[in-house]
Amino acid sequence: MALGIKDIRDNCVRARHLMQRSRQQHFAVGAFNIDNQETLIAVARAAQKLQAPVLVEVSDGEVKAMGLENVRDLVDNYREEYGVEMYLNLDHSPTVEDCKRAIDAGYEFIHIDISQANHDAPEEEIIAKTKEVVEYARFTGALVESEPHYFGGSSNVHDEAIDYDEIKKTFSTPEGAAAFVEATGIDTFAAAVGNLHGKYPVPKELDLELLQRVRDAIPCQISLHGGSGTPLHYFEEAAKIGVSKININSDMRYVFRKTLEKVLADHPDEYAIVKLMPEVYEAVQAVVEEKIHAFGSAGKAVR
Repeated sequence: MALGIKDIRDNCVRARHLMQRSRQQHFAVGAFNIDNQETLIAVARAAQKLQAPVLVEVSDGEVKAMGLENVRDLVDNYREEYGVEMYLNLDHSPTVEDCKRAIDAGYEFIHIDISQANHDAPEEEIIAKTKEVVEYARFTGALVESEPHYFGGSSNVHDEAIDYDEIKKTFSTPEGAAAFVEATGIDTFAAAVGNLHGKYPVPKELDLELLQRVRDAIPCQISLHGGSGTPLHYFEEAAKIGVSKININSDMRYVFRKTLEKVLADHPDEYAIVKLMPEVYEAVQAVVEEKIHAFGSAGKAVR
């Protein structure tokens, strides 16, 4: 059922209040990707158990698989069923048109990422299209997130080591972040300080000193993408510095896949899939709970 404009605006106001609380109380909100209903159940149950606010997010591929409006309805239904503070984020959307559709559908958080479709998109194009989404989002109050260049990696499990010499070339700078925020009017800046999409054979390393300088340079919220495979102490420090949102995907996908493989092997004669899934989403829920504790958001929900 489509939300009315008053409901959408009320939800966006609450989302903005959440971001303000995160800054004031030095916690980060987990933004957890879903590509099926079982993962959504895992996120909702973790949020309920720990009384934590959460963002559910879908990228372009996940939207195509599940449906933009369908995801909105599912999140609303589970939010009410579990009595949790839960919002919806469109993650790494590559076009202005898709962002506008999500705003119309009542998504509270919008990530416009022009470089997702064109890794070499010029900054002028990124700024212009981000500004267009920012302007459009004013109708509902949705929060808009962006960054000035392509963010590396992919939300999968990688065999190769991390080439930090290459990654450092795409690190955010305080000056660049300030200029981009000023030019676009975004609500959230997606910082690059060693975070990288995907799960790698070695732990990720975040440049917390650079993160602090970026935090000091801009007034808006900061998000960290590519949180999977990151030692938890980095999240604890990032929240203290003033990061408001941390994205997790690959860690959840990995445990989902591995647990599903185990369950299928343990029950070769069971064809009622619904009977096989509880162990799977319980494993995913454990991952979500671990991140919530590290982000400092347990007990921070407001309903």
